[in-house]
Amino acid sequence: MADADAVAPLSEVEAAALFADLADLPGLLLAVSGGPDSTALLFLMARWRGTLRTGPDLLAATVDHGLRPQSRQEAAAVGDLAARLGVPHRTLVWRGEKPRTGLQEAARAARYQLLAQAARRAGMRHIVTAHTRDDQAETVLFRLARGSGIAGLAGMTRIAPVPVAGTGGLTLVRPFLNVAKARLVATLERAGIPYIEDPSNRDPRFARARLRAAMPLLAAEGLDAEKLSRAADRARRADAALDWAAAEVMHRLPSERSPGGGRVVASLLEFRSWPAEIALRILRRHIEAEGSEGPVELGKLEALLAALQTAAETGQKRWRRTLAGAAVSLVGGKVVVDPAPPRRRPKGAKARGLRAAAAASNVSPALRRIIRT
Repeated sequence: MADADAVAPLSEVEAAALFADLADLPGLLLAVSGGPDSTALLFLMARWRGTLRTGPDLLAATVDHGLRPQSRQEAAAVGDLAARLGVPHRTLVWRGEKPRTGLQEAARAARYQLLAQAARRAGMRHIVTAHTRDDQAETVLFRLARGSGIAGLAGMTRIAPVPVAGTGGLTLVRPFLNVAKARLVATLERAGIPYIEDPSNRDPRFARARLRAAMPLLAAEGLDAEKLSRAADRARRADAALDWAAAEVMHRLPSERSPGGGRVVASLLEFRSWPAEIALRILRRHIEAEGSEGPVELGKLEALLAALQTAAETGQKRWRRTLAGAAVSLVGGKVVVDPAPPRRRPKGAKARGLRAAAAASNVSPALRRIIRT
């Protein structure tokens, strides 16, 4: 794309192409903060919907986190714009005490929870956000800095589950994921539509803000948002291929239970013949199927695989480790995974747990990562 095209307003034809697969849905909840990206989403979707004889009902929703004095007025301004565009609007308030640490993560979790609740009340199953190519680039850098694996480096996807617990059945749609933020800003400027600049986006206390500030320097060295987004596309393609390969290997394995009731992954000889990445993925699937603690962290899974390989190399006949509520064992020359026994709680732990739960009762749970890192 030429430089002039990269900052050109988004045309009606381009917007219609981005929204085309949403036309047959019954309803769309638009997440609109008032910033340039989400304001452009509201404007472009309202204009697109107006060209259709039939199509989805639109509902705009703004989450007021209550973290800045201006937030209430900003939500009201979004409501005024939505009214002018003919789109119903709701302001969703994050109530209760706010955490002192992990504020951005908690705020993000609360935002998705509130949006999910609003969508369900409206009878809608799709939430549309305005994540752009710039957001994708920041996500890749953020995950790279945290040492993410290939699945994490794949970044965000256009269609995904809503990334918070208790929102099963709802879908997140990101139609602008391959659109430069500058194009959305240009779209609003041409239409004469004002938008809000959230100062927290430049607050150096937050990692994402620091990465955002570093982007111009990285772009000068050739590592711009377009290249980072392309790298995410390639990582996603490779991740899908590896998942397919792991599934093919698993499909060829017999379904077998050990005498103790655990699920046999494979003979140790066969297990050790697999590439490490395939072994990790197969082991992860078995652990998540037999365990009770949800997704497995990649770093812990890698450590477990290394320990298992060491046990095999040193000729240990019996070996056992637990991870994510599952137990991985070497039994009779086979790798076996079964549910781990319940953990024993130290004396007084129950009372401490109840006190901790009470203290945190007004704080939304931290965002669950949907892409393993």
